[in-house]
Amino acid sequence: MAETKEFKRSPAHFTDRITADARDGWPAEPGRYRLVVSRACPWANRAVISRRLLGLEDAVSLAITDPIQDEKSWRFTLDPGGRDPVLGIAYLGEAYAAREPDYDGGISVPAVVDAPSGRLVTNDFLQITLDLATEWGPRYRAGAPDLYPEDRRDEIDAVNDAVFRDINNGVYRAGFAHTQERYDDAYTRLFARLDELEARLSTRRYLVGDTITEADIRLFATLVRFDAVYHGHFKCNRTKLTEMPALWAYSRDLFQTPGFGDTIDFDHIKRHYYQVHTGINPTAIVPKGPDLSVWRTPHHREDLGGRPFGDGTPPGPPPEAERVPALPGAA
Repeated sequence: MAETKEFKRSPAHFTDRITADARDGWPAEPGRYRLVVSRACPWANRAVISRRLLGLEDAVSLAITDPIQDEKSWRFTLDPGGRDPVLGIAYLGEAYAAREPDYDGGISVPAVVDAPSGRLVTNDFLQITLDLATEWGPRYRAGAPDLYPEDRRDEIDAVNDAVFRDINNGVYRAGFAHTQERYDDAYTRLFARLDELEARLSTRRYLVGDTITEADIRLFATLVRFDAVYHGHFKCNRTKLTEMPALWAYSRDLFQTPGFGDTIDFDHIKRHYYQVHTGINPTAIVPKGPDLSVWRTPHHREDLGGRPFGDGTPPGPPPEAERVPALPGAA
């Protein structure tokens, strides 16, 4: 049998940063940039959550792709005429080509596009949220939380590194493994890390400090997809999220916090994974479960203390155009 390559996530090819001092030539200028996301993608979900919590909706506009890709990757078929109304393009790949005509790599979200020129600025999913949290100060809403506090950055970075390696990316390593050995390794590391976080979160409300930080956003984006997708589709089936008491309560706590659950579209999530990954699910049948109403059940995490937004306040409702379908039984 031919040897198959281990799943490895490609590093971002376009790593320019949008900063207050415009060090890469891209100033943090309100109204200039368009954040392109898929509701299905956990990496993009993190950027959407950060943008909501910080109140950057008016500063950085949002484009939402169809959850089902075709041979040209992410497309704007949800918009009238099949084109993004701001960028005027049918496929995100057009912005990549405008930046680098000879580029032949993958087309990924999240991506930030310079609206005036139509050129891609960055697809660096690890850096995009950090720059949203640190470079747009004058545009943050009143009461915005500090998602990447300077005195906690070393701890946040350490947690993020472990979570990315074994959980965020670990579920993909398990799901796309082509040998039993590689699947077993990813599975073992995934659940060892989840068990570690289960213990950590049994005595504290948030991962770092007593407020929501970048670390919570990164972990949540994987946990919220766990039972709906990763447990079955990616064979991460030792334990469901709903069977890990602290992690399940923690996930519901965040889901019920403004800025988190109101960015989650389970329909997009399930259709993308089950219908796009035909190598894993050749029938493209989308399962009807699990029961989503449980996300609104009480979590009692407030008993651990903590202040979700620190000295700040929760964000208001999302703009009408960005709202996702309500869960069954939700008000």
